[in-house]
Amino acid sequence: MALISGIATSSTALAAVSAEEAAKLKSTLTPLGGEKAGNKDGTIPAWDGGMTKAPAGAMRGDVPVDLFANEKPLLQITAKNMAQHAEKLTEGTRALLKKYPDTFRVDVYPTHRTAAAPKWVYDNTLKNATNCKTKDGGLSVEGCYGGVPFPMPKDGTEVMWNHLLRVEAESIEYGFKNVVGSSDATWTIATRNDNYWSMPYYYKDGSAEKWSGKYSLQRFNTTAPSFKVGESLVIHDGIDAAQPRQAWQYLVGQRRVRRAPTVGYDTPDFVASGANYFDEVQGLFGGLDRYQWKIVEKREMYIPYNDNHFLAAKLDEAFSKSHLNPDKLRWELHRVWVVEANVAPGKRHAVPKRRYYVDEDSWLVTLVDGYDAEGKLWRTSQVTPFVVPKIPAVVLRPVVVFNLQANTMSAVQFLNEETYRVVPRKPENFYTGEAVAAESSR
Repeated sequence: MALISGIATSSTALAAVSAEEAAKLKSTLTPLGGEKAGNKDGTIPAWDGGMTKAPAGAMRGDVPVDLFANEKPLLQITAKNMAQHAEKLTEGTRALLKKYPDTFRVDVYPTHRTAAAPKWVYDNTLKNATNCKTKDGGLSVEGCYGGVPFPMPKDGTEVMWNHLLRVEAESIEYGFKNVVGSSDATWTIATRNDNYWSMPYYYKDGSAEKWSGKYSLQRFNTTAPSFKVGESLVIHDGIDAAQPRQAWQYLVGQRRVRRAPTVGYDTPDFVASGANYFDEVQGLFGGLDRYQWKIVEKREMYIPYNDNHFLAAKLDEAFSKSHLNPDKLRWELHRVWVVEANVAPGKRHAVPKRRYYVDEDSWLVTLVDGYDAEGKLWRTSQVTPFVVPKIPAVVLRPVVVFNLQANTMSAVQFLNEETYRVVPRKPENFYTGEAVAAESSR
């Protein structure tokens, strides 16, 4: 497989692709930039438009409970046979197979390329291909709006911006639980929260000229355990290279809202009792400035995908001691961009090197491996993408982060026994510290 490399190193804007190259989005590429054709042996099918309507059957909010109920695994990979499939498994997945040989396995199902988007998002993606550029050394973008910014990425920062600006609904609401697994193979619920998101980058009535530069507004309220009830966090993520994130926290004991500048990067995630770092949420969550990014290659890999069935499981069925329950988790063969992140000169991060595996169709980070200062595998993350035909899109929220050296697990924003809904967007002043303080005082 051909290697592609390069990182954004200049503070000047990098040029977008030509109109002739962008035209591939109407021929050999999907409208979001994936290869439209299947692979040579047919194990990855051609993209045929994705899933734009919910299949008949049960729903949990706006999420179909099971997309392919009658399918059986084509292949089961265990510690005993993983050597035969090693080139399609990340190092982190192989490490889990070795670490838990009696309980962990990878069940590979037929591949379904369900990723889709509204037509107006396809139209914006085509515009972005020729108008969108990176600037500030790849740490910001300009000329982008309402679609994948770089459907034909030339460097690692462009791939990661595609993840940060991936297809989303204008606004969503859901409850979630953070679950922490200890080294003795027991797990507990760290917190339960109600979460609200708006994605201004995907407001249908917006434009690149009117967009404020904030792509994500989040507010969540903690409802359990009792000593944390009422705590709230507001997060604004944007393209300002100097300040990619702003955050405010409401603490019940202090009865006041305070700025929370450390909510990001390698700060331990207090919502999950510190069991993961904030930037491990959703595979990658926040600014790109701590790392240098390069594309290593594009290749076929087994990744979690179309995991609606997993999200429909009861919480105690979703876990199997020290990892997710392989009876519930669905893996498929997909083409992914492999992007390596190394700490940038003059910067620091607790995880000095990472590898991200980004799905070509949805631009979601699906798997992440993290390495310590000696280059040894330390952490690995599994994201569980699921299909929301109402948008339509393949989206993500839950991610499980394994600390392989400490034998712990952090399951972040799990939707099991919760409801995910696509909703009308709230006014943007809902996502402010002042609004949280006013609501808490009532």
